[in-house]
Amino acid sequence: MTTGVRRRMGVEERRQQLIGVALDLFSHRSPDEVSIDEIASAAGISRPLVYHYFPGKLSLYEAALKRAAQDLAARFEEPQEGPLGARLLRVMDRFFDFVDEHGPGFSALMRGGPAVGSSATNALIDSVRQAAYVQILAHLGVRAASPRLDLVVRSWISLAESTALIWLDGRRIPRAELEVQLVHDFAALAAVSAAYDEEMARLLRRILVDEPADGPFSDLIARLAALAPA
Repeated sequence: MTTGVRRRMGVEERRQQLIGVALDLFSHRSPDEVSIDEIASAAGISRPLVYHYFPGKLSLYEAALKRAAQDLAARFEEPQEGPLGARLLRVMDRFFDFVDEHGPGFSALMRGGPAVGSSATNALIDSVRQAAYVQILAHLGVRAASPRLDLVVRSWISLAESTALIWLDGRRIPRAELEVQLVHDFAALAAVSAAYDEEMARLLRRILVDEPADGPFSDLIARLAALAPA
């Protein structure tokens, strides 16, 4: 009769395992509520061994946050083919998948958590926002944004963040509706800016000419037209 022998992990393999375990725990509860003892238990190792790989909870949290940030940034990647409205809708679906999967951790990051305020954390948050910004400009076919377009894109990214945080607090609005609404919000922000700036107006016309009758941007135009007095 033979007994199983636990395989010894290498240093990097163990670090990645601990990051994965921490991410899973942070996805269900705020990082402030998760102890090193719980992380050690979930990983099947002792508390001192966790400290062998990470100096403390903060460093483990930052490592987990880095992996989550890379995952979130990747959610904004989308083939630059087809109507823009449909592309943004797919991006929002993946964005809310992430928010759904990592609710407490996402909320703790944006509202306050053990690593919030540190230079490493701020840099990671900014890297996600910048990745989203670059992706949106690529979808618009723009290399360098004008001041007004820069304002539109950055305002929309901030709006997506705040909308997700509000939604997490009770999920009182159907997720699918919010995803469409955020795509509509992008079009609305661009339209308001276009009313003041001819460069934005040209960009908006170029976007809308490729939108199908059943696309989200066309849907917004129809909804707004229905609100106008007869």
